[in-house]
Amino acid sequence: MTTDLSGPDLSARRAIVTGAASGIGAAVATRLAALGAHVVVCDIDAEGAARTAERIGGESLVLDLSNTADLAERVFEADILVNNAGVQHVAPIEQFDPSRFAFMLRLMLEAPFLLSRAVLPHMYEGGWGRIVHISSIHGLRASAFKSAYVSAKHGLLGLSKVIALEGAPNGVTSNCVCPGYVRTPLVENQLADQASVHGLSVDEVVSDVLLARSAVKRLIEPEEVAGAVAYLCSPEATSITGTELVLDGGWSAS
Repeated sequence: MTTDLSGPDLSARRAIVTGAASGIGAAVATRLAALGAHVVVCDIDAEGAARTAERIGGESLVLDLSNTADLAERVFEADILVNNAGVQHVAPIEQFDPSRFAFMLRLMLEAPFLLSRAVLPHMYEGGWGRIVHISSIHGLRASAFKSAYVSAKHGLLGLSKVIALEGAPNGVTSNCVCPGYVRTPLVENQLADQASVHGLSVDEVVSDVLLARSAVKRLIEPEEVAGAVAYLCSPEATSITGTELVLDGGWSAS
């Protein structure tokens, strides 16, 4: 797949992208760097963050975002923040480990709040800022056995709207990108297991299981999500705030 890297000039901007060692985060970091931004690649995976940072000419920042106590007093000078880091865990509610539920909400909701809190003073001072939260179609729709993930992704939409209202007088926008299933290592690693369980081919798993409710029967590429983030940082998106950019192949239309 070829990617058009045209977009806004971000050469004067400093961006922080979480979960950027691989997958969506790495694609976003790559796109923002191609547009001129100095990108801080934030991830718990030190080697992966360093590889991405070296490849795009950025810098790496190793943080355990689930350790929210360490984030409470942090201050970051960044013009763009992309809250992307996340994990998945699938289990019925009655079997869902409460400590795992709490961990996932710390990582995917509390940490984005704290990171937003940490960058807003710099954005306010400069009169410009872009905060983009990578939510999910599961921020708009629910699936069984994903109670923590769905709760966190729904919560991100609410957090983003509050930031949008507070940030508007200071030139700061806040939005969510809500993709469906994206071709990441996390998703691709599930395909063989799902194929075995359902007695289907990998292609059939994609079209008939993962994308059963989607009109477009293909996985979304990470670069497509990166393109949405870049658009939200562009001059054309100055009036877009407090809303969601949905890349779900028609899932939410069904």
